[in-house]
Amino acid sequence: MNSETGGQGDRGADGFLRLEGLTKRFGSFAAVDGLSLEMTRGETLALLGPSGSGKSTTLRLLAGFEQPDAGRIIVDGQDLTRIPPAARRFGMVFQHYALFPHLDAGQNVAFGLESLGVRGSELTRRVAESLVLVDLAGFERRVIGALSGGQQQRVALARALAPEPRVLLLDEPLSNLDPSLRERTRHEIRGLVHRLGMTTIIVTHEQEEAFDLGDRIAVLRGGVLQQLGTPDELYGHPANAFVAGFVGRVSTMPAMVLSSSQHEIRLQVEGVEWRVAPSAGGGATLANGREVILTLRPEALRIVPVADGCLVGIVTDRRFTGAQAFFKVRTARGTVLDVMAAPQATAVGQSVGLVPAEQGLHLFAPDPA
Repeated sequence: MNSETGGQGDRGADGFLRLEGLTKRFGSFAAVDGLSLEMTRGETLALLGPSGSGKSTTLRLLAGFEQPDAGRIIVDGQDLTRIPPAARRFGMVFQHYALFPHLDAGQNVAFGLESLGVRGSELTRRVAESLVLVDLAGFERRVIGALSGGQQQRVALARALAPEPRVLLLDEPLSNLDPSLRERTRHEIRGLVHRLGMTTIIVTHEQEEAFDLGDRIAVLRGGVLQQLGTPDELYGHPANAFVAGFVGRVSTMPAMVLSSSQHEIRLQVEGVEWRVAPSAGGGATLANGREVILTLRPEALRIVPVADGCLVGIVTDRRFTGAQAFFKVRTARGTVLDVMAAPQATAVGQSVGLVPAEQGLHLFAPDPA
């Protein structure tokens, strides 16, 4: 059975940024609960989770806007836990940008530099260079209210980059952009932080955004780290049913273990016996009669003619996506399963059989939460 949290692999080997048991409570509520992780220099980490999972609180703890009740924040060997925000050398882009409407774009970018004592020609040069970085060369005198949402987002990013921070923090930076701008701006941010080699932490609740921007992703739930890994690791080897359901499309149904060996696992699924690879259970030998949660990616099921040994269902919907189609199949017990297959595999209203494929199927203990 898969563990409750994922491993960190080798990516945190140099420990440029470390969170050690970070905890923040508001009364009896633990917004962040014993969070520990490491990042390498120049890595981009996405904090992913639903509302209330502790993502933004973690970012505020990193920035110094909140003080932890326990734990430490270490950057490049320095303990920053009790150091004021201005002394941490972190840049931050807020969800609503926090630009000053009475200042023009250049003055907004200059604001942080001036607080560090940068003046005169040096100030002018660094403002211009920061705007060039975000493709806003010559925008120094533009009024904030005359800029588009995407341009305002880039001014906020230029302001965060101007003081040359050692860590960049991004709090839902794309949430205020319309869909047509979001993807393009996401690609621009990804290219910029990789080009600069800047250690970056981005908060998001959008899986696609996390996959696109993050070298690794930390999935949070209720202030607790559920899994830390690359997008491929989270999708292909989720640590628990929550991660499986939150990262990518998944169907869930109860099952019972009939037998388990190093060669196969026999399951009873809605009265039908399925045989699956032992890797579905994380390689562990599962006790006979154990109730488990079965999670299935759309590619984990194959559509076959109705026959003995198949899980039988009715196709209720078909969504064509080109080379593949996604079918919804409702079983006799009312479970709705998403199945990916060739567009001509079946049609709405048809009765089909379902059997497990070799990948995309995982077994977990029932979630106590």
